[in-house]
Amino acid sequence: MYNTSFIKKILLAATVVFLYSCDKDFNAIGDDLIGDDHFGLESEKYDVIAYNQEVTPIQSNSLVTNALGIYDNPVFGTTTANYNTQVGLAAYAPSVGEDPVIQSVVLSIPYFSHITSTNTDGTHVYALDSIYGAPEGKLKLSVYESGYQMRSSYYDNGSQFTQLYYNDQNEFENAKKVYAVTGKPLNDGGVLENTEFYFDSKEITDVTKDKDGKEVKTLVAPEMRLNLNKAFFQDKILKAPKEKLSAADVFQEYFRGLYFKVEKSGSLSNMALMDFSKGKITINYKAKTDVTTDDPAVTEDRSIVINLTGSNVNLLQDVKDAAYQDAVAARNVTTGDRNLYLKGGQGSLAIIELKDFASKLEEIRTNKWLVNEANLVFYIDAAKMAKKAGSEQAQEPKRVYLYDLTNNTPLLDYSIDGSSSITSDPRMSKVIFGGIINVDATTKRGTFYKIRVTNHIRNLIKTTTAANVKLGLVVTDDISIITSNKLKNRIQMANPNEYFSEAPRASVMNPLGTILFGNNIPSGDSDYDKRLRLEVYYTKPNK
Repeated sequence: MYNTSFIKKILLAATVVFLYSCDKDFNAIGDDLIGDDHFGLESEKYDVIAYNQEVTPIQSNSLVTNALGIYDNPVFGTTTANYNTQVGLAAYAPSVGEDPVIQSVVLSIPYFSHITSTNTDGTHVYALDSIYGAPEGKLKLSVYESGYQMRSSYYDNGSQFTQLYYNDQNEFENAKKVYAVTGKPLNDGGVLENTEFYFDSKEITDVTKDKDGKEVKTLVAPEMRLNLNKAFFQDKILKAPKEKLSAADVFQEYFRGLYFKVEKSGSLSNMALMDFSKGKITINYKAKTDVTTDDPAVTEDRSIVINLTGSNVNLLQDVKDAAYQDAVAARNVTTGDRNLYLKGGQGSLAIIELKDFASKLEEIRTNKWLVNEANLVFYIDAAKMAKKAGSEQAQEPKRVYLYDLTNNTPLLDYSIDGSSSITSDPRMSKVIFGGIINVDATTKRGTFYKIRVTNHIRNLIKTTTAANVKLGLVVTDDISIITSNKLKNRIQMANPNEYFSEAPRASVMNPLGTILFGNNIPSGDSDYDKRLRLEVYYTKPNK
């Protein structure tokens, strides 16, 4: 058994070490400190300047997820999302066999979904994720052979560069091909696969036969299933010269890909985010067996798989709501805007400048104030976001992302936050950094987004050479994606030496938008207390 007095001595020594450590922390200007009897925790609020920035045509190729469909947003307008992708054989130089005859050609692309319940027979009930717009919405969906050769790179003056593709490129629409025999798109199944297509949440049951002829049932999560024109693939693949199927580069020149085009099918429509890279075309056919036989009619079942792989681009077109268009066009870069309009795709973002805080840096350093926490709280303009189209309200983005717009890099608070998601959605990690929507328990609508900028503020105080950069705020689909995409044409900002030339890729992937309160709200206005300000909690030494 340990001696009691010895334990007391150890505890006393530990206490002294702890207090000494606190004293050392106090001397590091800008660092945080747990307050004690000698210090008080106080907050200071600083004015900011925040204004809108329109995103002009932007790079939209090689996204992790891509949108397909039409989303009628009651607040921001209508977004139409088409898609073009290269394709590649799962195995090159396939042995097609003699006298092949196609039985079926099926295009399949899984949806994002989750199981909501399980039936007594073992089947499941699913709900689709990442669906925007009217749940019962339908589309006219057309899948064409693409006539556009998407190259991954190009040469300029002897140097090789990555080829970029942009959301507004009409070349893909102009280059689409209809099958000469029918003069129609390739998806020629029933009306639910083309003129009245909808994103079906039903589980699929595939029935096959084993080697003994017994039926085998396989349950498949919801996915897009389209029957494609058999005659086209008979000619294009099974009757193709062998050299055309021999290697990836040759095949991609021969079969340049697929173009997915959507149009209105009725008064209601919707849009889905999808991972097209998991899609494939399965060609099922019969060919004469390689086994020697006297019966020339003996055939065997075979298949060839074509993957939706290679270069791709999401083609996004917006028809902006008039109020949204006017607000973005009338931005005030000098005194800031009343409302900040954030919209994904080729949408808009907000620029925030911390000029008031920067003017107080010397005072903070001289007084040796220590930063415990610093936040930017963006309140949602619930009245503007309440606008409806029929019974539908605008869906709100789950998250916004704040970053260093001057250098197009993450903030320090983002980089050092190693927290994982507290939900099943891995895109909701970095919860300390924040930006996650706060939802009212009664209305089920968003109230604000809070973002921690503690370490960014500390760095400005401690490092006299640190630049007080402009901050950018966007909607995001995945907080882990911090890469930026290039604008087709860079935009000169108020300072003639500064340009707006790119925006976060995860924002391009998110079709949603939100309206926040900016800084420019006059005193006496009912929303004055919701104006955007920087709030910093300090530990201040007693004088």
